[in-house]
Amino acid sequence: MTVDLRPRLPTSVDEWRLVGRTVRLVLSLPQYAVLAVGYAALGLSVFVFSRNLAILRQIVLGSSLPWVSRATVLAELYPFVGTAYTTLQGTILALTAILIGINMAVATYHVREHRLSVGQGSGSLGGIVLGTLGAGCAACGSAVLAGLLSVIGASGLLLALPLDGLEFSVLAVFVLLLSLYWLADGMRGGEIAGCPLPE
Repeated sequence: MTVDLRPRLPTSVDEWRLVGRTVRLVLSLPQYAVLAVGYAALGLSVFVFSRNLAILRQIVLGSSLPWVSRATVLAELYPFVGTAYTTLQGTILALTAILIGINMAVATYHVREHRLSVGQGSGSLGGIVLGTLGAGCAACGSAVLAGLLSVIGASGLLLALPLDGLEFSVLAVFVLLLSLYWLADGMRGGEIAGCPLPE
C-alpha cells in the first residue's frame, strides 16, 4: 500500500466554499475573530515598519516631537493613510495582512480543537515568510529574488517581471490561500461552533 504525501490542490468551487464556510465559522467565535484582527494588525505593522526602520528608530528613540506628532508620522507610514504605497501595493499589502490574520486564527483553532501537527501548518508559515519578503518592500523582494536567480544564472529574468517586485506579494497571497484550503481540508468531517463541516 502506498500513501500519497503530495498536498492536495483545490480543484472545484465546492472546495473553495468549504474554505469560506470554515473561515466564517471560526471567525464567528469572538476570541478567534479578535485573534485574526490582532495578527492582521501585527502583520501589517511588521511589513510597514520593516520597510521604514530608520524612520521608526528616529521617531521612537531620537525625536523631540510630542507623542501625538510621533503617532501621526507613524500612522502615515501605513497604506491608504500616507503616500508610501501605490494603490496596488497597498491593496496587496492589506490583503496579505488580512490573510495572515485569518490563517493564524484558523490554525490556532485547528491546533486547539483538532490537534494539528506542525507539518500540517507549514503552509501558513511559508505564506507569512513570503509576505514579509515581498509585501513590505517590493524592492527588497526583488533584491532577494535577484540573489536567488543569480545562483542559477537567470538574474536577467527580473527585467521581465510585470509587477516590479510585487511578485513575492502575489505569491504570498497564493500560498496563504492554499494554506487556508489545507487547514479547511484537514478539518473536514469535524465541527466548528457546533456546525458540522462536510466530508
